[in-house]
Amino acid sequence: MISGDALLFALFLVAVINVSRYVSTLRTLLAVMRECDPLLYQQVDGPGFFTSHGNVSKQIRLFHYIRGQQYQNHHDPVFMQKCVKVRKLFVLASTYLMVFFVSIFVVAYLGI
Repeated sequence: MISGDALLFALFLVAVINVSRYVSTLRTLLAVMRECDPLLYQQVDGPGFFTSHGNVSKQIRLFHYIRGQQYQNHHDPVFMQKCVKVRKLFVLASTYLMVFFVSIFVVAYLGI
């Protein structure tokens, strides 16, 4: 039988790896966006996206842009591929984080 600590550590490790993949892909999306669509880059607070003084309402605009799949009408195929990848990795990373947090409660409740 696998111990609860080993299970939590494995799930945490997988979650951290997927979140880092998501953030890395988001950074490359912003770099591609800076070249192919400077207006959108400024609208989503591109230069200050990963800073502590970044504008959250502008960052949420990028979330809604990708969630609504508004990138499908874009002229640059590389940008569209990056948006699809960011969307898939966001779903994957958020799912793994939810599984990790649920497993914390399950392990604590069952005492594994």
